[in-house]
Order: sequence, then C-alpha cells, then structure tokens
Amino acid sequence: MYMSLNKAYPLIFEKYYVAADPKHAVKMSKYMRDMFPFLGIPTPKRREISKEFLCLIKAQKEVDWIFVDACWEKEREFQYLALNYIVALAKTLTPSAIPHLKQLAVTKSWWDTIDCLDRIVGDIALIFPEVNEILLEWSVDENFWLRRIAIDHQLSRKDKTDVVLLERILVNNLGQKEFFVNKAIGWSLREYSKTNPNWVRKFLVKYGDSLSSLSINEASTYLNEV
Repeated sequence: MYMSLNKAYPLIFEKYYVAADPKHAVKMSKYMRDMFPFLGIPTPKRREISKEFLCLIKAQKEVDWIFVDACWEKEREFQYLALNYIVALAKTLTPSAIPHLKQLAVTKSWWDTIDCLDRIVGDIALIFPEVNEILLEWSVDENFWLRRIAIDHQLSRKDKTDVVLLERILVNNLGQKEFFVNKAIGWSLREYSKTNPNWVRKFLVKYGDSLSSLSINEASTYLNEV
C-alpha cells in the first residue's frame, strides 16, 4: 500500500540522500561543468527510487509548487525529480503555471532542465493558445534560456506545428551569437523537417544569410534524405 501524501515528500528526499554516491557525484558535476552539486545518483537508479512516488502523486489535482521550489533549492537530482513530478501532473496544468515555470527556467538554468521545461510549456500552449503571446515575449527576452524554450517548445508537435508562430519566433532570434540559441534554432528546424521538409528548405533559402552555420547544419540533417 502506498504511503500517504503527507509522508511522501520527506520520504522521497530521504531515499535520494540514502542513494547518494559521493564519487559518482564528482563525475556528474564535472560533466555539467561543476555548475551544480550532485548527489551522484545514476538516472536508472533515480527512476527506480522515484517510481512509487510519481505513481502516488498522480492522485493530486494540482501541482504543489512549494514542493517544486524545495526541490529547486537542493542538489541537481532534485530538480530532475521536480520536473518528473510536473510531467506526471501535466494534465492539471493551465496558463497559471507559466509564471512558476518561468521562475524555474531562469533559476539554476542549464540545458538539462530547459530541454524538459520547453516540452512542458509547449504542451500547455498547445491546449491554451493564449500562451503563444507569452512565448513570443520570451523569444525576445534578454534571458537566452527563455528564448530557447520559445524556439523549441513545438519540437514534438509534427503536423500540429504552428508554422506562423514558429517563423516569427525564429526570425526574432536570427543573427544571434549565443550557442544555445543557435543550436535550438537548428533543432527546431531539423525536427520539423521530418514532417514538412519543403517548409524548412524554403525557410533556409529565405533566411539563410542570417542563420548561423550551426543552425543551418542542424536544420539540414535530414533534408538530403527526403
């Protein structure tokens, strides 16, 4: 029988700390350029530890942002736990979650959390199109991680991709020098090329002079195969 919710949070924290491996933590932190402290829990082990907890919390009717914030203050594995927790409750998310998600995006920012947040934000925007205006604002924000989320939030949409929105966001980010922005542009075009290669080819012809070589190379990955 599953533990009650009021015991679930401290118990999952305890399980993570018990599973900590200091030697592996050094390696994991180094991989992330020593930007964050790690407990040293490998992904398979972390998933095993989290499984029961993530099943239990699906009974919740809304995200407990206090729990999420508590995770964000701890070692890096807890940020992954928080994101898994939010994904498990994705069906409860509405535009009211966007300010919370924005705060997560600009705090302890790096590609590992951002590349999960863009899917979460993107799924909300697909159901609630009014979020598109917020994403357009993010696409010109001074924080390039918010730009990256805006650029890549439609990655998994395939034929549901809003190409008008995609083009506007990409155009807002032409001529950038930031690696993570140019990489995101390339990824978004590469992914959409699997669904609509002709649209991507036309985009590259139209804006090629303003795209970085990184973006062009990424975008062209599958075009020669179609």
